[in-house]
Amino acid sequence: MSRPVESLTRPRSRTGRRLTPYVFIGPAALLFLTFSLIPIVIAITLSFQDTQTLGDGDWVGLANFAALGSDRLFRTALVNTVVFAVGTVPTSMALGLAFAVALNRPLPGRGLFRAMFFVPMVAAGVVVGVVMSWIFNTDYGVANNALELLGLGRLPWLTSPSMAMLTLIIVVVWTRIGFCMVIYLGALQSVPGEIIEAASIDGAGPWARFRRITLPMLAPTTSILLILNVVFSLQAFDIIYVLTGGGPGFSTTVLIQYVFRSAFQDAQMGYAAALGLVLVAILLLFTLLRQRATKRAESYL
Repeated sequence: MSRPVESLTRPRSRTGRRLTPYVFIGPAALLFLTFSLIPIVIAITLSFQDTQTLGDGDWVGLANFAALGSDRLFRTALVNTVVFAVGTVPTSMALGLAFAVALNRPLPGRGLFRAMFFVPMVAAGVVVGVVMSWIFNTDYGVANNALELLGLGRLPWLTSPSMAMLTLIIVVVWTRIGFCMVIYLGALQSVPGEIIEAASIDGAGPWARFRRITLPMLAPTTSILLILNVVFSLQAFDIIYVLTGGGPGFSTTVLIQYVFRSAFQDAQMGYAAALGLVLVAILLLFTLLRQRATKRAESYL
């Protein structure tokens, strides 16, 4: 009697095992299809149309992409994006590494300092933007009040085209130091202590040990952090929108904000879709670089 029962239950168990993975990936696949794949297809379709709203538009082919070459604001946003990335990425990484090295040693209150540096990273970008707009306000901001106490003059932090980008870089660097510090802390704790001790016995000083041993061992982590921070810079929107709104003028307008402006302020949905695809292409490029950097890091393990 047992053989017929086994023959009846065995196909069902095999079918259940085959369906189980699809049951688990089904919700994630549905979310990806709804919020990622379908919007991408719609954006690609809109980029070939001249439409003022989300309704039907006129098919214009590559006209939206051709218009990018003669758009001065697009070039301004592209240059601002490069300046913003160059100003934020190396600075946040260098300061994150410096704080990681300092807090990797047994110091009193080390855990508290680590938490203090990481708090800005988990704070909402809108909250950070609002608080910093108060701090750097020209009339009643804490920054200008501190400068006056030191006998210095007030600075137009957010009202001058030359100062607005610098202020924005300072704020964003402050929010990203904690992330870089935590990543570098994890990497520093994986550096073999025997090598550092052997170099110290051979007479190498702290700077020589850091430059010739620690820093080369951190190269895979640095390459990954570089790609991550560049991607973060290309996607930065909330802090810029709240703190400067892309101004004064267009001095802090970056690509992702120009996409928002073209779509929801100028009502140029087709052109905004073309801008968005350019930004997606840049992000995909750095994503591929990130994957290569990750593979290189894994090869060192």
